[in-house]
Amino acid sequence: MTGVSPRERGERAEQQACRFLTRHGLRLVSRNFRSRRGEIDLVMQEEEGLVFVEVRLRRYRGFGGALESVTFGKQQRIIHAARYFLQTHPAWSGRSCRFDVVAVSGPLAGDITWIKDAFTT
Repeated sequence: MTGVSPRERGERAEQQACRFLTRHGLRLVSRNFRSRRGEIDLVMQEEEGLVFVEVRLRRYRGFGGALESVTFGKQQRIIHAARYFLQTHPAWSGRSCRFDVVAVSGPLAGDITWIKDAFTT
């Protein structure tokens, strides 16, 4: 991905993750949902529940894997954004929710790892 900005690489990783999850039966509800204190890359529906997905991209493993980069602070920001999503979308409140991480890694960003229920509230 020479000549591609970090933002574009991130967008491509989110698109890859969305396609991957869609192939596994999830349906896209929202993308890049923002609150004052956080952002959720993908909000997906799985059966009747919601899945809040953090997409992490790491081109090189020498700086730590994509999964390790979801720190406690990042988790708290995602949880805050998820609560705000549920407040602003009352049709989704009362449904089961979970937090997943999709790690896109490798020099060509071809390896995808899906961690279901990666952290809890």
